[in-house]
Amino acid sequence: MTPTRSPTPTPTPTRPAPVRAGAAAAIRPYRALARVAARNVLAYRLNFVLGMAGVLLQLLAMLSIWAVLLDSGASVGGFSWPQMKAYLLVAYVTGTLMSFSDWEMAGRIRDGLVAVDLTRPVDYQRARFAEIAGVVAVELCFSLTVCAAVLAITGPVPVPPPGQLALFVASLLLVVPLKFTTVYLTALLCFWTQNIFGVALARGAITNLFSGALVPLTLLPGWLQAIAAVLPFAQLTFTPALIYLGEATGADAWRLIGMQLGWTAVLWWGARLAWRRAVRQLTVHGG
Repeated sequence: MTPTRSPTPTPTPTRPAPVRAGAAAAIRPYRALARVAARNVLAYRLNFVLGMAGVLLQLLAMLSIWAVLLDSGASVGGFSWPQMKAYLLVAYVTGTLMSFSDWEMAGRIRDGLVAVDLTRPVDYQRARFAEIAGVVAVELCFSLTVCAAVLAITGPVPVPPPGQLALFVASLLLVVPLKFTTVYLTALLCFWTQNIFGVALARGAITNLFSGALVPLTLLPGWLQAIAAVLPFAQLTFTPALIYLGEATGADAWRLIGMQLGWTAVLWWGARLAWRRAVRQLTVHGG
């Protein structure tokens, strides 16, 4: 009698690796860069605090000036003292939220050290943004501590309802990639200019004026407001401040957030195109 042979088991087909695992592997180098950047800030705390001192002194000066101008319940441009104080604190947070320096990046470009960055198996622009993301949490903790100290000394400010506050947080977070792209594009100009000093000063002056960091844009002359309306800088300070103060609610607030997203996308991909041209410039000049 012939023995019955058991059927050969059908091999289980190998499933492809989950997409999630592939995505995790792709972002792992950038997470490492973010952690290193955050640790560097914590390791050199004094350097970080001194770097923030300039913006803090500007905040104290602006608070002192507006406290005098809006004394005894006065109002300027529709802003009372509590509203102006809230505006200045929002401007302070947006000013310290991203300490990415075009000076440092431009220095590496000028010295040719950017060639070392090009040998690393990461996207250059995304790597720089990952470093910023690692520092943002530290910067936010520092700036919120300063804001709490100011409020403890000078008194409270109006707090928006939860829904409006959530819109403000979303707008505030969008400041990070938007501000990054503006500074990143400025640094890339060093490939052509070989010096960033004048360009960086001009970028800082233009950004402070048209973002509303110095004064609310509604206090500027009409022709300056018209120019600011077509530039991306208003999305850095004026937009989150309007949302926090409740001057932009509902559909209007979502429209402003959409403008932030739109400008971020335009400048991000514009920066990628500029990088391709800049790399060719690096090749021509040999680093």
